Order: sequence, then structure tokens, then C-alpha cells
Amino acid sequence: MERPAWAPRSIDISVPSVSRMYDFYLGGSHNFEVDREAARRAMEFLPGLPKIMQANRAFMRRAVRYAADQGITQFLDIGSGIPTFGNVHEVAQAARPGARVVYVDHDPVAVAHSEAVLRGNDGAGVVAADLRKPQDILSSPEVERLIDLNQPVALLLVAILHFVEDEDDPYGAVAELREALAPGSLLVLTHASYEGIPLPPERAGGAVDVYEEIRNPLIMRSREEIARFFEGYDMVEPGLVAMPRWRPDTAPEDEDPYAFSGFAGVGRTA
Repeated sequence: MERPAWAPRSIDISVPSVSRMYDFYLGGSHNFEVDREAARRAMEFLPGLPKIMQANRAFMRRAVRYAADQGITQFLDIGSGIPTFGNVHEVAQAARPGARVVYVDHDPVAVAHSEAVLRGNDGAGVVAADLRKPQDILSSPEVERLIDLNQPVALLLVAILHFVEDEDDPYGAVAELREALAPGSLLVLTHASYEGIPLPPERAGGAVDVYEEIRNPLIMRSREEIARFFEGYDMVEPGLVAMPRWRPDTAPEDEDPYAFSGFAGVGRTA
């Protein structure tokens, strides 16, 4: 397999990556045949995966605009993935000139592309780190350069927590990040769930099995389990809801049924 110029030498391009599969679902070009093959297998069971990812991105953009409208000028996006049109820094800096954004991902392709996209943008940076090690993120030079933790921050955990198994203590990691944030900070979160998927769970479970096979388990939590991530936060209206129902720009009834899979919400620290 020929290695494209944009692929870091350090990555194994024979192993599927959830970041590159996500890029494929969104119609991006920074993925390999091994990623496309895994994504197509998942779509055999859950054909609406691209619609789910599009709804996820649309929610993220609305939530960033909401944060900017609330006066927040600092954004920490953990599990940011491969840059696509309408990324956090584009939305935030359009709404709030001078806004500062730090992207965090452990996928080398996502980090390399973020660095390329952000070249020349002094108000944005990228960190190679893992959500499971919050202190590595908080103490990184880019966070220290761009984020003042004494001022409110919008913490984005969008489509990332469902890739953290319970044994890795995702609730502890989220709580550790919350403790580092100033009052008035926001948590912006989406999470996969069997609830809302317009298919029987056993059929959707086939897609989950594909992620298990590529050693990136997809943890489908219940609404109640997802709500636990917001402990210590006051929920912003309308609460924890299907992605199209969170402060929509257009009528949710016009959305594809698959867009209602999983949950999204925003919380504010007291």
C-alpha cells in the first residue's frame, strides 16, 4: 500500500482508525482503504452512520455558537479528529474574533492535519494527548499558552466518550477536567446510544461488533449513564436530548430518522 504524503511515517496504515472512519463518513479524503472497508462493514448493519455523524457535527457548531454568544472565548476540543469544514476554530473565531482554540487528539493523522490547518493561526493549537490522561492535556504547552483556566472554557467532548471503556474510568477523567475549569465553563458532549436508533438493537449491534473487531470498542451507554457525565454541571435547556433537538436551526421533524441516534447536551459549571 502506497503511503500518501500527508500520512505520518509513524502510523500503521494497515490498521483502521476511528478518526479516519469518521472522516470517511463525512465525505473526507484523509482515509485509507482499510478505513473505508471497516466503515462500509459497519454501514451494512447501520446504514445511517453518515447521517449520525452529520448531525453530530451540526450540533457541535450550534453549541460553539451558543458558547460564543455566552461570552466564552476559550475552547478545548478533546477527541477533535481530522479537520473538516466548519471546525471549532472556524466557528468560534467567526463568532468571537480573537477566540482561542486547542484541539486534542491521540491519532497522529488528526494531529498532523490539525497542525497543517492551523499554520499561521496564532489563536489555535493542537496537542497530541489522550482523554484518559487529563493532566497531560492540562499541562501541555499549547494549553498553557492559549487557555487561561481561571476564565470560563468550553470543553468539547464530542463523539469521544463512547470510545472510552468503563475500566478506563471515563467518569473520573471528565470529573478531573471539570475540577480544572473556572465557574461559568461549559461541557459540550455527544455520546452514542442504542436509544433513538431506528433499528432493533441486535441489528445496530452488528456495527458495534465491527468496532470491537478493529480494537476500538464502541460503548453504547444509556441516557442515564450519559447523564452522569454532567455531574457537577447545571444542564442548559433543553437538557440531554437527541442531537437535532438541541437548539435547532431548522425543524427537527425535517431531519433523517438516524440523526436522532444517541444524545447531546451542554452543561454549565456553577
